[in-house]
Order: sequence, then C-alpha cells, then structure tokens
Amino acid sequence: MRLKHAICSEIFGDQDLARTCRTVRALGYRGLEVAPFILADSVDEIPLRRRREIRETIEGEGMVCSGIHWLLVKPEGLHLTTRDRTLREKSWSYLSRLIDFCGDLGGHLMILGSPQQRSTRDGMTPQEALGRLAEGLAELAPSARDRDVTLLMEAVSSEETDVVSTLAEAVEVVDRVSHSHVRTMFDCHNAADEGGDFLHLAERYWSRIRHVHVNEIDGRHPGTGGVDFERLLKFLRDRNYGGWVSLEVFDFQAGGERIARESISYLRDIESRLDSASNH
Repeated sequence: MRLKHAICSEIFGDQDLARTCRTVRALGYRGLEVAPFILADSVDEIPLRRRREIRETIEGEGMVCSGIHWLLVKPEGLHLTTRDRTLREKSWSYLSRLIDFCGDLGGHLMILGSPQQRSTRDGMTPQEALGRLAEGLAELAPSARDRDVTLLMEAVSSEETDVVSTLAEAVEVVDRVSHSHVRTMFDCHNAADEGGDFLHLAERYWSRIRHVHVNEIDGRHPGTGGVDFERLLKFLRDRNYGGWVSLEVFDFQAGGERIARESISYLRDIESRLDSASNH
C-alpha cells in the first residue's frame, strides 16, 4: 500500500494558494493541512463565499483539505482553560466556529495544539486545565460529528506548555470525553518529553490515533535528523493506515519547495525499500 501524504500550508507562508497546491501536487502530496492564521486574523473574516473559493482552489489543483491546525494563533488573547469564564467561553465559541470553517473547506480533522492557549494560569494546576480541555471538547463533539470533523487533542512538548505534554495525557483527555469524534494524533517533534524509544507509543495508543505528523525532533524536515522513519512507516503500512501522513516543520530556512521535495522524496524512498523487502 502507498501512504497518503499531506503538507502543512504555513511552510509556504503567504504564497499564492493555487501556486502552493500546484507545487506540492506535482511532488506527490494529495492533502493540504491549512493553518487558518495564514488566511486571516480570524475565520470570522472569511465569509462562506471566500471559503468556497478556497476549497475550489485546493480541489481544482487536484488536492483536498486534509484538515486545519494552529487553531488559536489568532485572534490574540484566547485561552481555553482560564478561570475567567467569559474569556473561556469566548475561546471555545471561536473553536466551535473553526469546526464550521474546517467543514466548509472540506476538511475532516482539527488538530488542537495551541500550547499557549491551554497552559496553566491564575494559579491552576495542570490537571485542572486538562479537565477544562476535556469539558470543552465534550461540548463541541456533537457539532464536530455533525460536520464530520474529528477533534484531535495534540500532545505538545513541555518547552511550550505544561498541559498535555505527553501522548498519555492526550489519551487521558480523549478517554474522559469518550466520543467518536474526539481522538489524538502522533507527532514526532512533539515526542520530545517521551524519552528514549518513543515510537512504541504509536502502537500503545493506536486505537485513539487518527493522524500523523512527520518531522524531526528538532523541528526540521524528515531525513535531516535521527528519527527512525522506516520503522514508523512500516508500522503504519502494517496496520493498513488510511489516514494522512502530514509534513509539519518548524525550521523553514531551506525554503518551502525544497523542504517539501526533500521530505517526500526521502519518505517515498523508504516506502520503496519496504515494498522491495515485502516482495522477497
């Protein structure tokens, strides 16, 4: 089987969307994971007509929107776990509107990273904040189901947040919510706190994982560091994973097109080796 490859839109900055889609489609990507803050300071500024145009542009270039991420970079000041009820409700309300935005683009996944917007404040504990995340996701889950969008609780390194920094904590949130449209994901870069051989976590929590981000621990693109991507891709293929393998990087120095080209070439070479091995 061949894995489905997607790429995160912020790698190309504010480059013309059609050009970005043409470029990555020619390289072999089929999904575009959209960062809303690249398009506007708030999705409230993107009317339905414009959303349809964005979707038509992506699909017109032979791609699909695989989902959205970097959800709460903008507008500024939102916070999901604060004890300030007014601000908390405002923040979750915006997240609910992001569900509609994702659905309008044809996406089916929303990656809830947003580390600064969930970290502890006002003297709260990480467990208190985790509980508020679970409560908020439980309230949004029916709306997500109605739009065929799955909310993914993402573990983010403790260098960025003190709330849900391991996959086990992300799974704790998922299990508290206990809804078909709330799951988690696996991100190599965000496994910095897991220690040692972190790839076994994908197997341990596989039943709750719906999405995969590929990157190096230091945030560069695959093939520039030490992550054992051959083992990861073999694991995904052995389980007939039909979801997206999405490229997300945090070091853009090499330039968007080079990052995209080198990454998919590296990963496809691994898949070719796996094919050869399985045929012998």
